[in-house]
Amino acid sequence: RGGVRTPLSPSQFLRRQQVLQLYRKILRAVREVPAEADRRYLKDWAREEFRRNKDATEEDAIRMMITQGNMQLQELQRTLRLAKS
Repeated sequence: RGGVRTPLSPSQFLRRQQVLQLYRKILRAVREVPAEADRRYLKDWAREEFRRNKDATEEDAIRMMITQGNMQLQELQRTLRLAKS
């Protein structure tokens, strides 16, 4: 926030969209967690992970983080499905 931002290249723009989409999906999944304390923990964890990596610029590293994030999201969704069944 603040300061002059350099315009994103098309691939950076798409990557940023992917990251934001992943973040939203994770927060949406976290809302399904039944226990308030677990929900808060997971939300803080997700926020901190994304904040910690927000200045990453290396394409391969970002791609890898997105892949990891998606796998963690799938794991959370799987756990939630099992808990409901």
